[in-house]
Amino acid sequence: MNAAVSPHIFEVDQENFETDVLQASLTTPVLVDFWATWCGPCKSLGPLLEKLATEYNGAFRLGKVDVDKNQELAGVFGIRSIPTVILVKDGQILDGFAGALPEGQLRQFLSRHIQPLEGDVDEQLEDELPPESPEQAINRLQQDIAAEPDRLELKLDLAVALAQAGHAAAAEAELNALPANLSTDSRAVRLRSQLDLARSLEGTPAMDVLQQRIHANAHDWEAHDLLGVRLLLGDDPAAGLEHWLLILEKARDWNDGQAKKRLLAAFNTLDDAELVGRYRRRMASLLF
Repeated sequence: MNAAVSPHIFEVDQENFETDVLQASLTTPVLVDFWATWCGPCKSLGPLLEKLATEYNGAFRLGKVDVDKNQELAGVFGIRSIPTVILVKDGQILDGFAGALPEGQLRQFLSRHIQPLEGDVDEQLEDELPPESPEQAINRLQQDIAAEPDRLELKLDLAVALAQAGHAAAAEAELNALPANLSTDSRAVRLRSQLDLARSLEGTPAMDVLQQRIHANAHDWEAHDLLGVRLLLGDDPAAGLEHWLLILEKARDWNDGQAKKRLLAAFNTLDDAELVGRYRRRMASLLF
């Protein structure tokens, strides 16, 4: 992890965090990467972040925190697993994620908050290929694993790609085969939660049937619950969370408090820190 590869990449410690991260973010967003030399997933994420920081050419800066050398700083941010990345903008934490995301998802994360500068970067982005599909990712990762079998973090990447392509059984098999240090990685924990939720849908009605049931009976809590799972695992997680909040508000004790259990499980599957924080607060307001 060499912060000298680009003028837009720098080392962060307790002494320069205030000036080089918080104050600097008032003019330029700062992506802060919490990592360690012994962390396997960090070895795949770090180079990707450095590549993007160089490519964006000043649209954001990348600050790297070695948690072994800066335990107090990591503690201030409640870092529980690495790699963890936070985006600081206008002096505030705007967003973040945990785990080693693939390049396509990193670009999507950055695109939500950062606009590339005009000029060379735009020309580079125009030449990029479209984001790879889950099936393409599976093929690429299988080739990478065959070429570098000792890079065990690639097997976690493969499990994620298999799940995204709908191959739940194969994804679970890859998860179960991970070594102990990777099986507790935040991405592995998130994926296992997603697979557990997906398993609960086996043999259940399709989305349109569940919507019809709710239209016929607004208090059909089972339909709300199952529709919540389908939406969460589909393309509208916020709508899924809304169904469980409704159950929590109207029928908290339904099915032995399942709505609360679903919400907690859902929070473990999402990598959108802002969305999770917002719905955690709403859940708390209903419970307390």
